[in-house]
Amino acid sequence: MASRKVHLSSLGCPKNQVDAEVMLGKLVTEGYEVTLDPAEADVLVVNTCSFIQPAKEESIDTILEMAQFKGRGDGKRLLVTGCLAERYGKQLLAEMPEVDAFVGTGDFLRLADVLAELGGPRRAAPTAYVGAQHVLPDSGVPRILTEPSYSAYVKVSEGCNHRCAFCIIPKIRGPHESRPVDDVVAEIVSLTAQGVREVNLIAQDLTAYGRDLGEPTTLAALLRRVVAVDGIDWVRLLYCYPNHVSGELLETIAEEPRICPYIDMPLQHASDRMLRAMRRERSGDALRRLIERVRARIPNVTLRTSFIVGFPGETDKDFDELCGFAREIEFDRVGVFRYSREENTEAGDMAEQVDEAVKQDRWHRLMRLQREISRRKNQRWVGRVVPLLGCGEDDDGRRYGRTAAQAPEIDGVVYFQGAPLEPGELAPVRIVSADAYDLVARRAASGGDHSGVDTPEIRP
Repeated sequence: MASRKVHLSSLGCPKNQVDAEVMLGKLVTEGYEVTLDPAEADVLVVNTCSFIQPAKEESIDTILEMAQFKGRGDGKRLLVTGCLAERYGKQLLAEMPEVDAFVGTGDFLRLADVLAELGGPRRAAPTAYVGAQHVLPDSGVPRILTEPSYSAYVKVSEGCNHRCAFCIIPKIRGPHESRPVDDVVAEIVSLTAQGVREVNLIAQDLTAYGRDLGEPTTLAALLRRVVAVDGIDWVRLLYCYPNHVSGELLETIAEEPRICPYIDMPLQHASDRMLRAMRRERSGDALRRLIERVRARIPNVTLRTSFIVGFPGETDKDFDELCGFAREIEFDRVGVFRYSREENTEAGDMAEQVDEAVKQDRWHRLMRLQREISRRKNQRWVGRVVPLLGCGEDDDGRRYGRTAAQAPEIDGVVYFQGAPLEPGELAPVRIVSADAYDLVARRAASGGDHSGVDTPEIRP
């Protein structure tokens, strides 16, 4: 191939996005050129998700869409990477002959080698490269950011040791493995040199970070190293498993102004019966006590969680208990998911599977309940002056940004009026109105340090 242009479509979670960015970085070092137009690509890569059925369907649809571009020219290659390739690659070889290779979650650093094999004198038959369950690249592996240059996800560990009844991830990604502290810090130093000002730490189980390392370390210890990196304004924690939210971690978040007072802590349910069935290892009362500890130590904390409705055996009483819990706690953000029956999971074999119509009804009811809570919570922001991270313009030309209480992609945004705010720039704004998801603000008077780092009165 003369031009060796590659187009990559990445689906699923931010962890998948980081893998995709590393794939692009490796391919570029091998002489490939990245293109945003699949029509001009010689190599089409689809980085897939297979966590739940809708994710699998989206992955299949995207593969078939890219296969149409492959069919428009000779010599084009189509590779499928990620969780779908790891989970189903071998069986999909016969079902999807348009795919040249399925490359699993432990082999994506070998894409250039795979392409060399496919483009050899005797073209290799479609192949599934499925070996190790994951690979955890170090800071020396090149990476091309696909997000805005001022914000990046940093994967600090891979895999998960929990055995939640509904989840297939441990069987796809394998056991938990942490990166060394120095290596994580080295990557963040490199990212700041590229203009990154917001770092979002991610993992399947973020709060388990360091438990497997030979040296005694914790997520809190890592955070203290990260906030010492020059150029970082905000550090955010995403996916904190509740059992490992320690006093040391809460103390560190409370004391370090560069750490966003934002905790994403998926709880999944509140009924003791459902928590036991899900193998979540906590009771509803234990979760209440944990949240009390979090809010007592970080009074201005933003709490995000997720719940599953329609898990096998969930009764009206269980669901009512969940709604009562959400009404009582008043989370700032809640994601609600309808249970997806997955093969090779404990819950997939359970009796008393809940009817889809019941799942849908419960989803709507809990979403309506949380929408009203979120609207009330957002109204409390009106009149406050807070630092805003500029994010540019949306498709309708509206300028917007995010506060420290809004994570990228999963939370609402702040639309603002007044003087322009460059992407990546931090400046104070005054919130003037709010709805259930988004806020509206005006630029506040300039003067002083408004980074939100050394000005506690405007920290959310």
